[in-house]
Amino acid sequence: MKKLKGITWNHTRGLLPMVATAQRFTELYPDVEISWEKRSLQEFADASIEDLAKRFDLLVIDHPWTGFGAATNTIVPLSDHFSAEYIKDQEVNTVGKSYESYVFDNKLWALPIDAATPVAAARLDILEKNGLKVPETYDDLLALAKKGLVAFAGIPVDSLMSFYSFCCSLGEAPFQSQQKVISEETGIKALQMHRELAQLMDPANFNRNPIQVYEAMVNTDEIAYCPFAYGYSNYSRIGYSKHLLHFYDLVKLNDQPMISSLGGTGLAVSAFSENLPEALKYAEFTGSSQVQQNIFADNGGQPGHLQAWKNERINGITHDYFKNTLPALERAFLRPRYSGHMYFQDHAGDVVRDYLMNGGDEKEVLAAMDALYVKSLNPATV
Repeated sequence: MKKLKGITWNHTRGLLPMVATAQRFTELYPDVEISWEKRSLQEFADASIEDLAKRFDLLVIDHPWTGFGAATNTIVPLSDHFSAEYIKDQEVNTVGKSYESYVFDNKLWALPIDAATPVAAARLDILEKNGLKVPETYDDLLALAKKGLVAFAGIPVDSLMSFYSFCCSLGEAPFQSQQKVISEETGIKALQMHRELAQLMDPANFNRNPIQVYEAMVNTDEIAYCPFAYGYSNYSRIGYSKHLLHFYDLVKLNDQPMISSLGGTGLAVSAFSENLPEALKYAEFTGSSQVQQNIFADNGGQPGHLQAWKNERINGITHDYFKNTLPALERAFLRPRYSGHMYFQDHAGDVVRDYLMNGGDEKEVLAAMDALYVKSLNPATV
């Protein structure tokens, strides 16, 4: 019996599809046993995959870790092991830039098994009770927020992702140079708009990640709308929670839908695995179109394969979650993936959240972010 261990993150979307695919794989290949462990969402974003790769054969990772994984040779370049046809299917059926997010040095380092970006979520029953509609524009959003019915994820990493969203939506993507995160003009405007919205919300949201926002939405009647948080199709499925959430594309700013920051997860294979052929075979199985559209999606997963997003059956059981939010995925901003970027992400979020909560000089905020960025570009200093 070949025994493999995998590590994913602690949510139905993160754990159940991996357990289900592992069970089916073992039924097909009885000489292989796969067990999955879970870690918190924060650890998923922050914990070094180098340490995890030494303990686990299979890793569900966040794409900004791609460059680090490649530079340290802790994960296997999958494009060296899978057929050209399989890799082409993954590339052609990417959801937005999900495939590209795991490509580094012209090699694919993880399979995009899960696709996500911040999207909008609504409790339609609360809106209807108050004679309100789902916001369509940024002005609509501000008006609803002034009624105390809006929340978004405000922990550091999500505050940073929302800052990127404001920058992109104002017409300038971050990280266009190696000295500044964003131009001063765009950065100041993005911070000010971000804080204006944040100040209309319950301060409790600064301690909530997307999962905690959605749990607050479905378990209380206090929040009718979330304008941007990484989408979770679980909450759009009948029976998953007390109340149902409906998901939508982002509101329009300056007559164009806002742009969010690509998320999702990739399935990587540890370079330290003692059962590499079996680990690769399971990864190939899990990322396949057939499995993504069926076992993976049916067990709480949020597939990374485009055919699953277009699947009428899956959309039927999720109240069109995938159809409604696909446009947001297709235009989502792809974060940097160089080796030192996680240092920037870990620290810049604190800078942004502190500004949102306490205010301050926007130029000083941008300068602090620029300093972190420049430092992150030199691996020897981080």
